[in-house]
Amino acid sequence: MQLDFFPSRTLTIYLAKMFVVRILAVLVMLVLVLLALDLLSATGKILAAPGNGQAEILQYAGLRLPQLVSRFLPYSVLLATLITLVTLNQNSEVVAMKAAGLSAHQVLSPLLLTAALVSLGSFAFNERVVTRANATLKAWESAEYGPIPPAQTGGVRSSVYLIDGDNILTAATLTGTGESIVLTGVTWYARAPGGIIREQIRSPRATYTGPGWRLENPVKFDVAGAITERPAAVVVGQTLTPDRIMLQSIDPDAQSFWELSHSIDTYAAAGRNTDEMRAKWWHRLSGPLSALLMPLLGSIAAFGLARSGQLFVRAIIGMALGFAYFVVDNAALAMGSFGGYPPLLAAWAPFVLFLLLGETVLIRTEE
Repeated sequence: MQLDFFPSRTLTIYLAKMFVVRILAVLVMLVLVLLALDLLSATGKILAAPGNGQAEILQYAGLRLPQLVSRFLPYSVLLATLITLVTLNQNSEVVAMKAAGLSAHQVLSPLLLTAALVSLGSFAFNERVVTRANATLKAWESAEYGPIPPAQTGGVRSSVYLIDGDNILTAATLTGTGESIVLTGVTWYARAPGGIIREQIRSPRATYTGPGWRLENPVKFDVAGAITERPAAVVVGQTLTPDRIMLQSIDPDAQSFWELSHSIDTYAAAGRNTDEMRAKWWHRLSGPLSALLMPLLGSIAAFGLARSGQLFVRAIIGMALGFAYFVVDNAALAMGSFGGYPPLLAAWAPFVLFLLLGETVLIRTEE
């Protein structure tokens, strides 16, 4: 029996190449189908904005493509694992490798190495491409697929929701930093102490006047009198400083790993709850590593004689284990965001649990 973890160089390259080809094939198939379905539902909204056409539809597809690749890459690794291992089993290649003295872990090692490289590539892709696509797409959706305000230093942030005592200030987008912040698509809700809205003011644009925010071309609606007015300008949100707005308008999905780390420190220094942000920060590491689990969870499809008639059942069990991981992972992340689990536990418990489960199944059945 070989004592090396990897089989021969030729066999390692053969298995890794087979695995990579199937990952790419499954990923392309999934992404193209899901992108086509997504475009069917979004095209009407995009074309509803004046001046939009085919170029905007292609722009939307370019922004959605990285999101779909990032989300469904682990699923692609799982399906590619099952296809690869079932093919090897049917061709009796697994039997030949085990007859040559290779253990189950040595048979899987080329796949695990490939999956580890996919995890590293997924992390880099998420940091360099997906976060930027998230920020741009959210800002575009908030502008109802119309022109996005030109990004200043600090970029564009969308769906801003701020509380000023009993009152609420919302904005579709935020650009700039400090006193140069510009809010667009602004709505101000003045509420009574009981929470009842007294008046609503809408404005296409708001800038900081120190103190307060000047609403340009406002439309004021008095709820009690059902009266609409158009004053020249209105200043609202006297206690909403630029620092406070920047602190409350952070979008974890649109920030890189290091930017999110800085935002968490800023939140903690201000005494704010950081559970949701910390859970997503940890998940930036555990999420891409889910690809590393897929060969282990799907390994049950590789072993056992194909002529026994249980190969299909083994493939179903491997698929069930893989999809169970994604269900548990999403549930744990949701619980961590709501404070039900500590952030570290929410991000890493599913990974560790299914790693131990996969190893247990492999060792008990094959080693």
